[in-house]
Amino acid sequence: MTAPGRCRIGLRWILLCIAISVTSADGVLAEEMPPAGSLSAPVQSSPVAPSPSPPKIDTGDTTWLLTSSALVLAMTAPGLALFYSGMLRRKNVLSTMMQCFIILCLVSLQWVLWGYSLAFGPDKWHVIGGLDWMGLSGVGGDPYPDYAATVPHQAFMVFQLMFAVITPALITGAFAERIKFSAFVVFILLWTTVIYDPLAHWVWGIGGWLRNLGALDFAGGTVVHISSGVAGLACAVVLGKRHGHGREPMPPHNLPMTVMGASLLWFGWFGFNAGSALSGGALATSAFVATNTAAAAAALAWLVSEWVYRGKPTMLGAASGAVAGLVAITPAAGYVGPLPSILIGIGAGVICYIAVLLKDRMGYDDALDAFGIHGIGGTWGALATGLFASKAINPGGADGLFFGNPGQLGIQALSVAISWLVAFGGTYVLLKLVDVTVGLRVTKEDEVTGLDLSQHNETAYS
Repeated sequence: MTAPGRCRIGLRWILLCIAISVTSADGVLAEEMPPAGSLSAPVQSSPVAPSPSPPKIDTGDTTWLLTSSALVLAMTAPGLALFYSGMLRRKNVLSTMMQCFIILCLVSLQWVLWGYSLAFGPDKWHVIGGLDWMGLSGVGGDPYPDYAATVPHQAFMVFQLMFAVITPALITGAFAERIKFSAFVVFILLWTTVIYDPLAHWVWGIGGWLRNLGALDFAGGTVVHISSGVAGLACAVVLGKRHGHGREPMPPHNLPMTVMGASLLWFGWFGFNAGSALSGGALATSAFVATNTAAAAAALAWLVSEWVYRGKPTMLGAASGAVAGLVAITPAAGYVGPLPSILIGIGAGVICYIAVLLKDRMGYDDALDAFGIHGIGGTWGALATGLFASKAINPGGADGLFFGNPGQLGIQALSVAISWLVAFGGTYVLLKLVDVTVGLRVTKEDEVTGLDLSQHNETAYS
């Protein structure tokens, strides 16, 4: 073969190899080719990061939270309604039951329309939630991970609703037997919107300034009990004493009713505290144990205190002590173990009993001891959280004074002081506003007749 022939064949082979190389390169990912100007071998690209999977609903957690919501509802009606009504005179039984029942109706609508958005909606200036979620807009069946990652957002919403319901219901014990029903309705709507919703956002809402500060309130020592108890004190001061108070006997008309109510409160409180874990795991179990232990210790402590002071233990004292213990353990339930819960319960039984004894000397008529039990018990519980909280119980919390963190007690004391100031001052202003517009108190004749007949034309007993 001649030289030109061999050159033509060689050129054809070169062109064929180039064509094969180009064709092969078309099937290679661009990322596998070396960058322009690089002399290095081709490098493998980093794998594309998978998009985060959406939060997954846990049916067990959801079932526990919905069950807890129902338990907390039962605390208001029938639990609190029976507990309060049994301690009243028979002519005012239905009026107090009706107040508890109507609060459930009023706040259920308020919470859906605007209350939940104000309390838990997107933060505005660290003091209030926005109106983004009015009418539950955007609050649906998917989880909202910032609050509860394993349950539907509406399940979290309805659980918090039951807290918003029982809080103003606790206040009714302070103004029992003397408030106009029309004034009651206006006051409850105003108080829930102006006092409860902002305070709930400060302590529990994402971005709330007390939450950012590190205040611990597992299930409502400040938000529920201090706010309602101190508001009750303001009500007792503004409305004044019942006619005949201190001169006429006003004993409970039906103590078995009160004991049944206290027992239902104890039962429902497991949903209140253990439900606040928002899942059915170890933390809920720990809170459940702490709740029961503190209630038992407080009932016995109140009983012994009364026995020593008056010479006889009473059923009313034991029931009141149990409720005081439940109140005090509420802010601490998810942060303390069994032994601290005993100490918290004992403290609640003794301190709240002394507070109830002192109300006559202080000159106010808190008819059913809303302030003595909830205001004082909630204060003790919030401060005790700063003493006994332990990250060994709840890594998401903080250590208290006895576990090497004295600063936590200071934070708790600040949250207590703020709650007292807002609850008393805000309630006082609202009461004055309602008094000027619709009038607060029934007439003396209506009060003597009883609110059942004068306000509702009904009687509890034939």
